[in-house]
Amino acid sequence: MDKPFAITLDIGSSLANHTGSWRTERPVYVDRLPPCNQQCPAGEDIQGWLFHAESGDYEKAWRHLTRDNPLPATMGRVCYHTCENACNRGKLDLPVGINSVERFLGDEAIKRGWAFAPVDQESGKRVLVVGAGPSGMSAAFHLRRLGHAVTVVDAGPMMGGMMRFGIPKYRLPRDVLDAELQRIVDLGVQVRLNTKIDHVLDTMREGNFDAAFLAVGAHIGKRATIPAGIAARIVDAVSVLRSMEGEDKPMLGRRVIVYGGGNTAIDVARSAKRMGAEPIIVYRRTREKMPAHDFEVEEALQEGVMVKWLSTIKHAGESSITLEKMELDADGFPQPTGALETIEADSLVLALGQDVDLGLLDGVPGLEVNDGVVKVGTNMMTGHPGIFAGGDMVPAERNVTVAIGHGKKAARHINAWLAGQTSTDQPKHELASFEKLNPWYYTDAPKTVRPILDIIRRQSTFEEVQGGLDEENALFEARRCLSCGNCFECDNCYGVCPDNAVIKLGPGNRFEFNLDYCKGCGICVSECPCGAIKMVPENI
Repeated sequence: MDKPFAITLDIGSSLANHTGSWRTERPVYVDRLPPCNQQCPAGEDIQGWLFHAESGDYEKAWRHLTRDNPLPATMGRVCYHTCENACNRGKLDLPVGINSVERFLGDEAIKRGWAFAPVDQESGKRVLVVGAGPSGMSAAFHLRRLGHAVTVVDAGPMMGGMMRFGIPKYRLPRDVLDAELQRIVDLGVQVRLNTKIDHVLDTMREGNFDAAFLAVGAHIGKRATIPAGIAARIVDAVSVLRSMEGEDKPMLGRRVIVYGGGNTAIDVARSAKRMGAEPIIVYRRTREKMPAHDFEVEEALQEGVMVKWLSTIKHAGESSITLEKMELDADGFPQPTGALETIEADSLVLALGQDVDLGLLDGVPGLEVNDGVVKVGTNMMTGHPGIFAGGDMVPAERNVTVAIGHGKKAARHINAWLAGQTSTDQPKHELASFEKLNPWYYTDAPKTVRPILDIIRRQSTFEEVQGGLDEENALFEARRCLSCGNCFECDNCYGVCPDNAVIKLGPGNRFEFNLDYCKGCGICVSECPCGAIKMVPENI
């Protein structure tokens, strides 16, 4: 007897089992760009190293992190972590404490003595790096890892550049900085200190260097035209901070006036407070207009630093400063009012910005200098072939994170140039915006706040102001990451698919779709917590 139609066909050919022909759209797994990664000026794969940290494999996390940034313990203290401003978690409760986990990993590496893997193969090429600050040491690290012989030359007595001579010890302990810089040297980087280069082309020729990366820091304080008496003591902020590294601290007196509104002004005022002085910051605009980061301003106010808002300096005398009150016009610019005030002052510190000494570039053909900085192309090369520049020397925001990113980028392009090639940027993935996530899948998890030193000790010592996370807190903080835009194998798509069309490929290998069975309903896309699936037209 003939069998009913429904069971006469081979199971493998029945339309009842192959439903894919019904689709007009099909799902595909994608990798999207996490907003934290996109925001990081150092080019870190933040989500990548957080993934290893949240599993408790801290060494693997540190090694993943240091592929891009060799100074995580330093960055965990001085980076202004704009990545956290972009963090999607901030739209749920508070951003992931990326910076605090980075610091934990950096400190853990120092504590456990982790070292960079030795260089596998030498390229035979020699590269000169001028400046042992964040940009120069970052470039040296990446160039050395690529097999090049690297010599770093610096005019200062110690490595670190503006990290050492521009950032106070209460923000960046010197044993932390020294440990991370020494780890780079241990890769085989040669460092020559107390050596000022007068002409870069002569140095390259004498040392048989094939390329150079210029990363001279902005160590020259800008001056202002302020009427002053002969006995008035006026110094620049960079000189004050630099002298803090020596045994003989600067003699500023009891009442110190700091003129300026940036982070350097805050650093000088807070340092003066720790030396027993009574610092007063004079700034021409309001707090809202102040370029210094708000948390630094707040900490300074807590420590007893006074601020004279909407004020400018008219005259500096031997023991007093005359101020003029300002007011903002309709466009927000300060205008003088004619109202004067005289306050006691033993010294005046100018914190009005810094310039770079570009004397080593005199006579170099092809170079273009505008407004005190060197023009470079997208490959970080100047107008002279083989000479690259970054950090404070080029037009960009001046901070440690940006400088480290410049060093990494320049190293990649120098490596390509030495090989007679051109390095091209890889196209970036689509951004993993908050709208692409399913945040209700994630539980509330309050951000772990780093401990801060009590006010009394902050006012009188140079002990580190902000503490770090312990292992338990760091693990918790890393696990707050939403893994925006990238599959973390939660099995949601596998569980919700009504057609069993999702195939598990094993731990670490994610999933794939069996398109013979997928009807294109899109439930997997709707229910993916991290936005790692999207629907595309069937004909793509």
